[in-house]
Amino acid sequence: MDYRSGCPISNLVDLVGDKWSLLIVRDFFLERNTFKQFMDSPEGIATNILTDRLKSLKSKGIIDFAFAPNNKKTKYYYLTDMGIDLYPVVYEMSMWSKRNLDIEFNEIASDWFSDNIDKEDHEVKTKSVEEYKLIRKDLFELVKA
Repeated sequence: MDYRSGCPISNLVDLVGDKWSLLIVRDFFLERNTFKQFMDSPEGIATNILTDRLKSLKSKGIIDFAFAPNNKKTKYYYLTDMGIDLYPVVYEMSMWSKRNLDIEFNEIASDWFSDNIDKEDHEVKTKSVEEYKLIRKDLFELVKA
């Protein structure tokens, strides 16, 4: 991968700074892992853009996939360890939005904010990453079946 500069922010933007990639990463933490589930996200990504972003995220080592054991046409996508490391970024962006945007958030976000209101940032980050690792482990067991 060629980076524009030695700036860490610029490098991250080169990896996931387009309109859709971070939303796809967010969706993994919402337990989405199939093309259809990504398509069902409320932002309404077009199929060709989703296909392109999934390929791009895979080529950059952020995601990977495994085929369903009973249907080799179905791919189950998952975050690599590098992708999981993006959780604090997604978390901080969510918290920035909550603090600075005077809007009504969707039900998923509102419920998430309510569930985590009394927790320290590090607790939420650690719990969410560990929960995702369990989801990924369960997915690996499913595709090996």
